[in-house]
Amino acid sequence: MTTADSPELTFSPVQQPAVTGAFAAPDIVSDTGLLTLRERDRRRGYRADLRRRLPDPRAQDFVTHTTAQLLTQQVYPSLADYPDGHDADDRRPDPLFQTLADRHPAADQALACGSTRARFQYACTRRQLELPEEDRPAFREMYQARSRRLAIRNTFLGDTCIRPRRPPPAYVLLDFDPSDDPSHGSQVLSASHGYYRQHQYFPLVVVEGVRGFPRAAWRRPGAVHGALGAVDILRALVAAWRRAWPGVLILVRGDHGVAVPALATCGETEGRLYAFGDASNATLVRRPARAFGALQEYYHFSGRRVQPQLQRFEVLEDYQADGWERPRRLLCQLEGTPSGSQRRGVVTNLSGDPRGLYRGFDVERGEVPEQMFDELQNGLDGGRLSASSFRANAYRRLLHVVAYGLVVLFRAAAAAIAAVRRASVGTRRPRRWKVGAWVEVKRRALCLPVSATWPGRALWVRVQEAVAAFVGMLAPGRGGGGRGGGGRAGRAM
Repeated sequence: MTTADSPELTFSPVQQPAVTGAFAAPDIVSDTGLLTLRERDRRRGYRADLRRRLPDPRAQDFVTHTTAQLLTQQVYPSLADYPDGHDADDRRPDPLFQTLADRHPAADQALACGSTRARFQYACTRRQLELPEEDRPAFREMYQARSRRLAIRNTFLGDTCIRPRRPPPAYVLLDFDPSDDPSHGSQVLSASHGYYRQHQYFPLVVVEGVRGFPRAAWRRPGAVHGALGAVDILRALVAAWRRAWPGVLILVRGDHGVAVPALATCGETEGRLYAFGDASNATLVRRPARAFGALQEYYHFSGRRVQPQLQRFEVLEDYQADGWERPRRLLCQLEGTPSGSQRRGVVTNLSGDPRGLYRGFDVERGEVPEQMFDELQNGLDGGRLSASSFRANAYRRLLHVVAYGLVVLFRAAAAAIAAVRRASVGTRRPRRWKVGAWVEVKRRALCLPVSATWPGRALWVRVQEAVAAFVGMLAPGRGGGGRGGGGRAGRAM
């Protein structure tokens, strides 16, 4: 029944009967599919672990919106295609997002407003803002607090895989990938990069090469070297993993942007295996010149008739670039294609057949990081970083990375379902997460009835069963994690 504040809308009739609409129905939500991710989140203890790590400068006796609720408002909206702060404000009274934040839906108890979220993001309180400027904490202390939050989130990403699991992994594969991130307007520490020909930031992301889970994500100024900070990131990750799994084998891959002597030396002295792409240089052109010329000649006269691409591999065991303290092994991949011949180099301490190392190990390094960057930029709108402060943009970027980590964990739980295993965020959101439901709030229950004719009904049931079975397999005989999903069952991988 319509009311005075819900005007009736009139549309074109359908075979005589009039068609009208009115804003008079009970609460209806549009993102019910996120409840499956929330289930994986709670049972895994993902968000609860991050909540325990983050310091909260607020006076806890007067806190209305908990840290867990603020994290929910900062992570889940990007999954539902509401990445902007104004979008998050629109979701404050939404019953579904209140449920995602572990609050019983109530119209008079909306989620945190934008100013509350901003103070938590900038690690300051209302009391500090109300103080005279001369009495406020030193800016240096505030900057240190913000930098500490960035380090905490990166440590959280690296520690996510260390939780007890059966059995421990046989190896850990890390992909180092520096990538351009265009800046918008006058943003602090953005700069023009000669190679990419744009004003940008230059983040460095470390991704697990098997499942694609992000292990570290550091935002860097726009004109730094691609390997800046890579050694420190690698040592921090390895130190944590060696404490948990003393004998685990660690493999490291990267492109020519991180192929620096310091990172190679770090791997050699600490027993790690690596393969880094090497940029073209005079040695790479001169040493295999005879083999490259023979390849071109053969391909020109007869090779293209046999196959469109022809490859040959040469190995230089004594390759030493300028600035290197000692020679290393270089795999030279020589290739003839219809568009022209080309050569690539890979510096490695791996032994074995060069063809197998190149095709079975090095070439695959581009797929996992590229998929992550594509989903961050396009699926989760990770490029919408409009703050002028460098640390604020780095913090927001990490929120998108944390949200992407939840997507990867969800994929692992539903790996047996082909329709979910490889689906991107852009595909899954309109088909699996954007599900309309009626909201029925009772004293001790919250019911979200979905249309019986929804085409994704059967698949949703299968996914929910797969998530429950996966978590139960990881933590046999344990409970469901208790309040907030931070129980013992959430400690399993």
